[in-house]
Amino acid sequence: MGPGYFWNNWGLFPMMPAFMVIFFLIMLYLIFIRGGRPFCRGDFESAREILKKRYAKGEITREEFEQMKKDMEK
Repeated sequence: MGPGYFWNNWGLFPMMPAFMVIFFLIMLYLIFIRGGRPFCRGDFESAREILKKRYAKGEITREEFEQMKKDMEK
């Protein structure tokens, strides 16, 4: 087998349509099914929303909430 075995003897050519179909299926999944949602988290939340939830749960005091809100505005 020489360096051009697969291409010169049509070894990979029949598999090219399968590679194209797989590629397009992956693209369709990423574009239409995932809808541009980030992969790292289920639902994206902003820092401000997380801060509001922590305050509502009582994890932080009003003073801490106000200070963190000011820090985010900088």
